Amino acid sequence: MIYLELFWTFFKIGAFTFGGGYAMLPLIQAEVESHGWMASADLVNFVAVSESTPGPFAVNISTYVGTELAGIPGGIFATLGVVLPSFLIILLVARCFEAFRNSRIVSGCMAGLKPAVIGLIGTAVLSVGKTVFFSQGFSTSVLGGMSFYISLAIFLLMTVLAFKKVHPILLICLSAVIGICAGYGLGLPV
Repeated sequence: MIYLELFWTFFKIGAFTFGGGYAMLPLIQAEVESHGWMASADLVNFVAVSESTPGPFAVNISTYVGTELAGIPGGIFATLGVVLPSFLIILLVARCFEAFRNSRIVSGCMAGLKPAVIGLIGTAVLSVGKTVFFSQGFSTSVLGGMSFYISLAIFLLMTVLAFKKVHPILLICLSAVIGICAGYGLGLPV
């Protein structure tokens, strides 16, 4: 039954990933691709669209995938699956917080989660970067295409501007305008 499959898949994603949407991206990618629900390029496009809309990435993608596969009930089941683990964990943590507030073990676990989350976010960056920069696979022919250099230039420019503390909304708007102008102006494939 598709509703249970959607619920269980997104429940696992919600239960076993920490650190937000980007940390969830590798698991989300593995799950939706293994089920054949979404291709890698479609996922990258969804990440781009999702970043321009309000709401957490995991909720956006679970709702989208569920709705695409099984209509509104599918969207509800998938969304409930991804948010229910966090809700249950927060209730449990809130109940037990006082007892474990000063625990060295809990502090150690939390300190250990930080590098794991950074690693998951790094994996997401590599996965999305691979799809954006090397959508045709890793080969030197990619380096001959104008799309690669324009994507790289936009990425480097936005990285420099981010380190100069330019507001994120301005970065998103600049990226979009430069990308659209370059795409249409140079007739690059979409």
